[in-house]
Amino acid sequence: MDIATIVGLVVAIVLILISIVADGQGVNFFFNVPSALIVFGGAFGATLVAFPLSDVIAVAKVAKNAILHKADSPMETIETMVRVAEKARREGILAIEREIEDINEPFMRIGVQYAVDGTEPETIRAILESELSGMEERHKSGKMVFEVLGTYAPAFGMIGTLIGLIKMLASLEDPTQIGAGMAVALVTTLYGSMAANIAFLPLAAKLDYRSKQEVRRKELIIEGILAIQSGDNPRIVREKLMTYLPPAEREGGEEARF
Repeated sequence: MDIATIVGLVVAIVLILISIVADGQGVNFFFNVPSALIVFGGAFGATLVAFPLSDVIAVAKVAKNAILHKADSPMETIETMVRVAEKARREGILAIEREIEDINEPFMRIGVQYAVDGTEPETIRAILESELSGMEERHKSGKMVFEVLGTYAPAFGMIGTLIGLIKMLASLEDPTQIGAGMAVALVTTLYGSMAANIAFLPLAAKLDYRSKQEVRRKELIIEGILAIQSGDNPRIVREKLMTYLPPAEREGGEEARF
């Protein structure tokens, strides 16, 4: 579970609610069903126009993955690759076939199987990089849905503002209707801005960050598999793969070298 995402959403919402109730006035006028329908209904409707239905329906699953996602540790991946390299170095490349069933990462498992089968290194790289490109496109699609929602939500907030102003102007002769029209006008803008800047755009940014992390980790796996196939010393395999990590994440840290 990604604690940062949950904490960020909770903190943003709670602080806004505190600011709303801080003056002791009523909060009922901040809750307006027509405003919510305009912003969320309009944003999702426009997104359906922009994307296939399947992509929009999948947005709930994508949001769940962004919140509940548990990233695999790059160091654990490196340790697995080094363990496989040690076995291949000691017993031969064919011996690691027994290790394949113990590999939980499907991407790594496929690559190791290609290496055991004697597939040419260029072919292994081409296949795995093609798989990686496909993953990037899937991730990009989910991120774009949230970006579009974040773009349309404030726009429909403005549309709601215009609707509220039109209603207010149309009922100037009846002062009792002016307040209701202004409520729709201003609350709709608030809903659109909050939806975009608390949920949609931050989730798009988080998905983009996660995608880049996953791509980097899979690039590490590709290089590890090719190093194992070429018979590199496990120590060399480790050093090669450690270069994919920032200094702070490397085992022992950069400071340990001095």
